[in-house]
Amino acid sequence: MSELFRTKSLSKLLADAASGEGGLKKTLGTWSLVALGIGAIIGAGLFVRTAAAAADNAGSAVTMSFVVAAVGCAFAGLCYAEFAAMIPIAGSAYTYAYTTMGEVVAWIIGWSLIMEYALGAATVSIAWSEYLNNLLGGKIPYEWCHSPFEHTYKVIGDAISQFPEEIAKTAKSGILILSDDQFAGLSEGLKSQVTTFSGMVNLPALGILLVLSLLLIKGTKESAFVNGIIVFVKLAIVLIFIAIGWKFINPENHTPYLIPEGTKGHEGFFTWGYGGILGGAAVVFFAFIGFDAVSTAAQEAKNPKRDMPIGILGSLVVCTILYVLFSYVLTGVAHWSEFGAAGKEASVSYAIQKYMIGYEWLGTSVTIAILAGFSSVILVMLMGQSRVFYSMSKDGLLPSVFSHLHPKFQTPYKSNMILFVFVGIFAGFIPGSVAGDLTSFGTLFAFVIVCLGILIMRKKNPEIPRPFKTPLVPLVPILGMLVCSFMIIALDLFTLASAGVWMIFGLIIYFVYSQKRSTLNIK
Repeated sequence: MSELFRTKSLSKLLADAASGEGGLKKTLGTWSLVALGIGAIIGAGLFVRTAAAAADNAGSAVTMSFVVAAVGCAFAGLCYAEFAAMIPIAGSAYTYAYTTMGEVVAWIIGWSLIMEYALGAATVSIAWSEYLNNLLGGKIPYEWCHSPFEHTYKVIGDAISQFPEEIAKTAKSGILILSDDQFAGLSEGLKSQVTTFSGMVNLPALGILLVLSLLLIKGTKESAFVNGIIVFVKLAIVLIFIAIGWKFINPENHTPYLIPEGTKGHEGFFTWGYGGILGGAAVVFFAFIGFDAVSTAAQEAKNPKRDMPIGILGSLVVCTILYVLFSYVLTGVAHWSEFGAAGKEASVSYAIQKYMIGYEWLGTSVTIAILAGFSSVILVMLMGQSRVFYSMSKDGLLPSVFSHLHPKFQTPYKSNMILFVFVGIFAGFIPGSVAGDLTSFGTLFAFVIVCLGILIMRKKNPEIPRPFKTPLVPLVPILGMLVCSFMIIALDLFTLASAGVWMIFGLIIYFVYSQKRSTLNIK
């Protein structure tokens, strides 16, 4: 039993950090780290998950969902900042858990981080595909831009006039898209006018993953430079949408602010009222995973003791403010219920084109900027996952192939190639909603462990110099654990069950392979 909870030597970790052992180049400054955080944060969470949380859980009160999620992130972010400044080693929460709670806990965290970063990259690449198809006017055949588990109901042309007015008015460019509930409620005669389309593989999602994987292989510095340009463009578009969209807010769309009890399709506790705010927070929490991805690059920071806290907390503050403003404008321009069907994919462009008359050009600009923005999110997620794998491989818990560095670029290129295949399977064949909710679970679970790690480290190693100290310990870590745990509970049962199966599978791998090959076995 003692082997399960054996820990890595903190003194050795600090020595490795000082010596630069491991071969990763120190190329990232303060701005690069903040940009990495913003690049990962502002993406699918803002442009896709906002609409999903509004339609399925919180309604207009999705703004409050973002506040709840941000509070949980703030507590966890303060804990991350202390660890990242104190132990500037690649691996993020995995490394912190290995130092404080032992090997088996570290393995569980590393395994859950796969859900955070790898599935996060898959989710955003799926969203990237949706927006590309929107930009191209839906010209990509449905079967080649959706998974085999997805289907849609479409009515085309004159047949639309036969449908009830409240449904027919949502048609766009001569095409009416129905939700599952709308289709189920139709008469047999109307159902005969509907064509069902089923997906096969999401090729655009696979394409963007391949391009960005090749960029990561080329180098961290080059990847950070490209990300910086994208972040500038993305922030500009978000600010333009907020500024222009504010004039088109219809106060009636925010009334009532909470989804009323008894609303059809919102029978569960976490799908209406104040419970819906918490349910929405669990959904949009996906939007905040970028700031902890900054900590995976700690070993590549030029001055991690100063720059890591700024990168983590700075990106979190900037994005939280933008999230609240953006979601308020989006649900004010279009009613939250519209995002359950016609506005589900490419919701921002939908709101602009239908309600912001005279600014239709902004829809195209937003779509192009979103495509670029999604690319930066995928880039940071893939980088974060490869760095976690790098650390786990160096510790012997994963095969050595994951820590092989390119002889010229000094990047874990084999890990990036393997990740492309793994992430590509999810992006090409799994619906985005499933991957997105599993990502939220992995993120929240990692946050709970990091907060707990601060409590343990303060008691176990109080003498270690801390360039940045989490304030109000133990209050802040405890609140971080509680808020994040509540959001885990608010996830749907299917997601929790899937995460449980994933964790069991991970433990089997640990006991069969990793435990025996751990470098801590070497005396």
